[in-house]
Amino acid sequence: MPRQDLSAHGCAKAAPSSVTPAHTPLARRVLPFLIRRDGTWLYRGTPITRKPMVCLFASMLTRDAEGTFWMRTPTESGTIQVEDAPFLAVALDFHGTCGRRQNLCFRTNVDEVVCAGPDHPLLCHWDAPCAEDCAGAVPYLTVRSGEDGMPIQARLTRAVYYELAALAVPGHADGRPCMGVWSQDVFFPLGPMPGAGHDCMDDL
Repeated sequence: MPRQDLSAHGCAKAAPSSVTPAHTPLARRVLPFLIRRDGTWLYRGTPITRKPMVCLFASMLTRDAEGTFWMRTPTESGTIQVEDAPFLAVALDFHGTCGRRQNLCFRTNVDEVVCAGPDHPLLCHWDAPCAEDCAGAVPYLTVRSGEDGMPIQARLTRAVYYELAALAVPGHADGRPCMGVWSQDVFFPLGPMPGAGHDCMDDL
């Protein structure tokens, strides 16, 4: 797979990576934002087309212990709606030799570069029954943690998943044979060994 440039494409210096949250109860309200499954941000039903603005809002996003998404700024705090995961992993690069020593790095649609590893696990619930849209088998990458370690994730796009699948090697998860990838000396299962279970990835 050719190496890719995962540098930012529109979000550089848009905002600091973290913002001091506002915890004053009076500042909390429902904000008119929606993040669609395809990564589109809406404000009052209208898509936000300026990428620096999306990156700014994304830097303020967190998640509470109950799984609710919040946008927190120094002056206000409110909940927002998220259809699936708030981010998409839109590019993949890898460094090092194949196997345990490789380092898999992803760029999100808000230009954060995250490398899969112990602090940023790659999760694929391949043992879940197939729903209509097969969402249970979609790989997700933990971008950062919210309150009490609640993950704030990026869903891998179809193209990135196919690139990742090309790096898969045989392994085991909970004693069962599977295919998965290594990154930072951690093995991440992607799916059952071919012929050993269902495959829902066609509906990513």
